[in-house]
Amino acid sequence: MPSLTDFLVVAALLFGLGIAGIILNRKNVITLLMSIELILLSVNTNFIAFSYFLGNYIGQVFVFFILTVAAAEAAIGLAILVVLYRKRATIEVQDLDALKG
Repeated sequence: MPSLTDFLVVAALLFGLGIAGIILNRKNVITLLMSIELILLSVNTNFIAFSYFLGNYIGQVFVFFILTVAAAEAAIGLAILVVLYRKRATIEVQDLDALKG
């Protein structure tokens, strides 16, 4: 049976990978979105672990809300990327920094 520390270590590793993905790769927007999803996954892991070990199910309810927001963020982000790629033929952050109305 895994302990609370094991879950927290996994969540810390996921959070660290998400932050490293944001810091190291600022070129591709899709990689940035996946790094944000990793950070949200680490938060969900913390909520589930504390909820399970404390015997309180409120943390699991928060996970459903976070997953809903993450799914909406991913869908809207990918839709914006498709429109940007059709309009500018690139999704690199450096080429998208000058937005005109």
